[in-house]
Amino acid sequence: MCEQCGCGGRGVSIELERSLLAANDAQAVRNRAHIEAMGAVAVNLMSSPGSGKTTLLERTIDVLGEEIPLAVIEGDIETDRDAARIRKKGVPVVQITTGGACHLDAPIVHLGLHRLEEEIQGRRPRLLFIENVGNLVCPAAFALGEHARVVLLSVPEGSDKPAKYPRAFLGAHAFVITKTDLLPHFDFSMEEALHSALSLNPALECMAISSATGDGFGAWISYLRSLLA
Repeated sequence: MCEQCGCGGRGVSIELERSLLAANDAQAVRNRAHIEAMGAVAVNLMSSPGSGKTTLLERTIDVLGEEIPLAVIEGDIETDRDAARIRKKGVPVVQITTGGACHLDAPIVHLGLHRLEEEIQGRRPRLLFIENVGNLVCPAAFALGEHARVVLLSVPEGSDKPAKYPRAFLGAHAFVITKTDLLPHFDFSMEEALHSALSLNPALECMAISSATGDGFGAWISYLRSLLA
């Protein structure tokens, strides 16, 4: 209870959160216009740490990189290791280090877009991937200006995660189960994961893939092509 004003503090907290999210959403609209002016479609990749976002991007670059101009904005709390992996593939990449923040937001992606334009030097991307900070909670609340929001879940994490983290799936456009080559080694129910996710969001496009072996990867590539179409 707030002893000074009797508000309990909760009302102030709620209004502050609403104000922050409203400002973020307004910037996200401007980001989307910026991305479209570049001629690109943006994909926001969200997942827990270690689900395989960067590995997915590496294989995507191998498959599509010579055909479709790609670029990446990498979000991470501290290091630039993921950006370094993407850069080795010859794709323009901008690192955003949040310094402890558990998600990307629209204002910081706005800065990333300007840095990316310096990086690409006129070679405009058609697909822009935004690899969010590894977290299934906070990133779900912040629009970035993306055209598609993709949530990843790896087999080692367990098939109960859609039920435990519903907000991430409610706002997503696609659901990708990764590391399916590990299915023989983990107690993961594909049926449970898909049923839980689709119960939350029946419009989800669902895919199960292994970036290591390439199994199911055609569905992911087809999905990306559909975004461009």
